[in-house]
Amino acid sequence: MQVLAPLFRTAALTALVDQLTKYFVVNAMNLKELGAIPVLPPYIQFRMAWNEGVNFGIPLAGKWVLVVLAIAICGAIFWWMVRDRPGILVQVSAGLVIGGAIGNVIDRLVYGAVADFLNMSCCGWRNPWSFNVADIAIFVGAFGLITLGAGRR
Repeated sequence: MQVLAPLFRTAALTALVDQLTKYFVVNAMNLKELGAIPVLPPYIQFRMAWNEGVNFGIPLAGKWVLVVLAIAICGAIFWWMVRDRPGILVQVSAGLVIGGAIGNVIDRLVYGAVADFLNMSCCGWRNPWSFNVADIAIFVGAFGLITLGAGRR
């Protein structure tokens, strides 16, 4: 599995950074009690949101269905990487998706919901949704997988 080292390193680092940021903001900064903390008003604030559903809090199913679905997707991506042995950038992209998914699965197992806290608004528009580091990693990783493709090296 040495060939897939970038995948494993990226996934582990992504899940770790996600969990550390959530712990720091939600618990150490006490966001779960305060509800909101201005960071760079009006553009960036920490705003607590417990996401029990999928994207944008859209309900899909129970916690366990989402946990199993995330693990299945991670398994499929891992199998794809083992089968195709792609280049480093594709592995890093896959690692971002897997690490982000693992970070959100940990939240579902520990809290029963995903801890979202980043909120960005602009120009008189107040964004009603919050997100987290795992969500950013999943988005960037999926974009990388789509644009780089696993068939390229």
